[in-house]
Amino acid sequence: MLSPEQFLVATGYFAIATLAFGALTALAFFLKWGIRFRLVGATGFMGVLTAGMFGLSFQPLTQTIIPGAVPYTTVFDSGASQIVIAVPNEITSTELEATLQQAASNLLKPSRLGGLGQAVPRIRARAIVHSSGVSELVYVGSVTPGTGETAEEKAPVVEIYADKLAKANRAAS
Repeated sequence: MLSPEQFLVATGYFAIATLAFGALTALAFFLKWGIRFRLVGATGFMGVLTAGMFGLSFQPLTQTIIPGAVPYTTVFDSGASQIVIAVPNEITSTELEATLQQAASNLLKPSRLGGLGQAVPRIRARAIVHSSGVSELVYVGSVTPGTGETAEEKAPVVEIYADKLAKANRAAS
């Protein structure tokens, strides 16, 4: 997968090609070539491709991999401030912290807006505890983006609910 820097370099090449098509189109109109209107379409399409490449240069398309994280599934995403991921019941505290950091890295983007009454996006991790025919959702941790100026203050804030994690671990065994 290409990195944002590579997309930015490609954007430069596409921009040069767009300008070349534009110059060829202008020449075609000046010399009244029969292909001039097709060149207008090709120049417009090159402009669209250039804008698309420029857009891809903003966000990486690859997911971050944090060592120690377990695979998770996104089970709810409001598109704004609420995200819920499902984790296995057998997860340890260390694995949960790494998984929440990975989810924060992959899902908490600058484009996320807070909803009504919730200005801060939040990812919650949940497990399902089955007992006597009833399934209970147990939220074992959450992560929110840091709200500071320095790099340490901007780091995601991970909360692990030890009592709920212990309940999920007991149900797994």
